[in-house]
Amino acid sequence: MEIYQAELKDLKEVSVLFNKYRMFYQQPSDLDGALAYIQERLENKDSVIFVVKNEQGYAGFTQLYPTFSSVSMKRAWILNDLYVDADTRKQGIGEMLLQKAKDFAVETGAKSISLETAPDNIAAQRLYEKNGYIKESHFYRYELGLAK
Repeated sequence: MEIYQAELKDLKEVSVLFNKYRMFYQQPSDLDGALAYIQERLENKDSVIFVVKNEQGYAGFTQLYPTFSSVSMKRAWILNDLYVDADTRKQGIGEMLLQKAKDFAVETGAKSISLETAPDNIAAQRLYEKNGYIKESHFYRYELGLAK
C-alpha cells in the first residue's frame, strides 16, 4: 500500500471515493458534482487530500481544510472527510490516513486537528478514539444554515 498527497492526476479516482463518502452520509450520487468539487479543491489548493492505493486501486482518502486558532495564534486543520472503500475496510487504511494527517499537521506547525462524525458512526468513533482523538466536552458547536 502507498499513501500520498493527491494531485490532479488522481482526480477521477478521488472523486469516485468522494462520491461514495457522500452517499455514506445519505447524499444522492453525483459523480459529476464530486468531480467538479474535488477538481476545484485541488486546483485552488483549498484543501489537502491524502489517498491510499493498494493492489486493487484507490482504497481510501482523507481531506483536510486549513483554519487558524486565534487564541493560540497557530494553524489548525479540520479533518473534514475520511473514507475507506467498503471492500478494503479492516486493513488499517483508516489508521494510515489518520497517521498521515497527524504527520502533516505536525510538519505544518499546527496546533490541532479537529473532526466531526455522525453520532451513529460508532466504527469511526472507535477509530478516532483509538488514535488519540478526544470527544469534545468543553465547547458547544453551533451552525447557521444558509440554504438558498
